[in-house]
Amino acid sequence: MSELDEAWALALAEAERNARLAGRRDVADYLALRNSNDLLRKAGIDWLLRSFTNLAGDANRAGASIQLSNTDGHRFRIGTSTMVGRVVTLTNGLRQLSVQAGWPRVPRDGIVRGGGLAAGHILHLGIKSAGDELLLLKSSTGSPQWKLINRNGLVLHESDIRRHLAILIDDQR
Repeated sequence: MSELDEAWALALAEAERNARLAGRRDVADYLALRNSNDLLRKAGIDWLLRSFTNLAGDANRAGASIQLSNTDGHRFRIGTSTMVGRVVTLTNGLRQLSVQAGWPRVPRDGIVRGGGLAAGHILHLGIKSAGDELLLLKSSTGSPQWKLINRNGLVLHESDIRRHLAILIDDQR
């Protein structure tokens, strides 16, 4: 967690405590929901990016030569909204795979459509049809779950991540 994220979490917790002390249950409940959603967002994004990173490491141990870069504070567009989050870029020779995930941070950034907590892209440089658009939702069990918007809302599984890495390594679609 970055220092800014930590400061934000502390500020939200303090604001929630002050709202409860002032008898503003509506504000306190909103802030508690906001904090809960932020934790789900972080957990979902961490899982997504860690999964790509770990499986790329497995591929490298099996003989691939994937280079990895990770950037925080990354801004990207989904529809008319701007998401702010992280991007992991995997490079194998001339091929490149980018995994972007985030959510709007200020009102001018817009919204996450579809009732999602966060949104993202899996993008293959030069192979647009191989990419996926992602939406992070809260599952029926309360855990975060990535859905593949461009594939009828199917749940993203490790097998999907492996398929993306296979495209990066040897262009098998």
